[in-house]
Amino acid sequence: MQDKIKCGVIGAGWWATFAHIPALLGHPNAELIAVQKRNRQEARKVADDFGIPIACTTASELLAIEGLQAIVVCSSPNLHYEQASAALALGKHVLIEKPMTLTAAEGVELVAMARDHGTQFLISCPWHYTAHAKEAQRLVRNGDLGEVRMISVLMTNPISHLLRGDSTQPTHGTPYMHPREGTYSDPKVAGGGQIYAQVCHVAAYLTFLTGAWPAEVFARFHNDGQALDIYDTLNLQMDDSSIVTIASTGATSVGRRDFELRVFGTKGMLFLDLWHGKMEFVPLVGEPRSFPDLPEDAIYPHQAPALNLIDSILDPRRNQSPATLGVAAMDVIEAACRSAKSGSNVRVSSLMEQPA
Repeated sequence: MQDKIKCGVIGAGWWATFAHIPALLGHPNAELIAVQKRNRQEARKVADDFGIPIACTTASELLAIEGLQAIVVCSSPNLHYEQASAALALGKHVLIEKPMTLTAAEGVELVAMARDHGTQFLISCPWHYTAHAKEAQRLVRNGDLGEVRMISVLMTNPISHLLRGDSTQPTHGTPYMHPREGTYSDPKVAGGGQIYAQVCHVAAYLTFLTGAWPAEVFARFHNDGQALDIYDTLNLQMDDSSIVTIASTGATSVGRRDFELRVFGTKGMLFLDLWHGKMEFVPLVGEPRSFPDLPEDAIYPHQAPALNLIDSILDPRRNQSPATLGVAAMDVIEAACRSAKSGSNVRVSSLMEQPA
């Protein structure tokens, strides 16, 4: 009988208690034995409430637990690099939350560490796990659309209250707890606003879908009087010569989310409405093909990343969201921040081999 994979969660806050902890507790091949929060009383409460044996207050305390094999890093972005690096250096398998790091160079270093240790390293992007995502990736990479020439994306999510620091009200489900104040609104903690919190999803999805890597970025941000960006527009050129437009904001109605992605190829077009679970393929010649709408609980499979961490350890071929996609996103984010500041087009420095 397969021994269960012993797991720990660093940063047992809002998202960990909503998504990753329940996922690991429900996986038949996982054993969640430790969680970490900085406040000992809060750490103990999380552990007790979820039936987890060990409560830690530091990442080093958790990583010192004998026999621990897999780590979820779900702390604030400013801590991701330090904590993931410590886990990877010990040969642990790691799932890291988005945004992966604060800089692309840090992401590249982490990917290299995982490769050197032969460990699984995943970026937490739930949209990579939908049935539509898998089929869209197959259509694009098998050439059904021909050569990709242009992609347009509109991505909104009502999180501006988090970016502005007005409220810590979570945006998904019934929360066990709220995010810590400043996690999304303090530049030193979050790295940036909408570009780090949400455009990271879009940027990773582009490379997930097409396999192309960002080559150039031109960006404009509007902070709306805040410390961090609230409205973002980006123009990209990918290394396959395709061009991309991205418009994204967190300043939208609480009842309205958009993630509309249109891919234009030389043989056809693909239309995805990710927040509403819709997809259509329209060939230039022939009949359009609509795919069945996704059920509500399959639109944003928030538990899928942690479940896939365990599945990937058991069979590396099952890794559906490798951390290289996080580096692609960080390349876009870093170049966009430089472009918005300078007013110039920015070439992405090739810091790593293009994704496997």
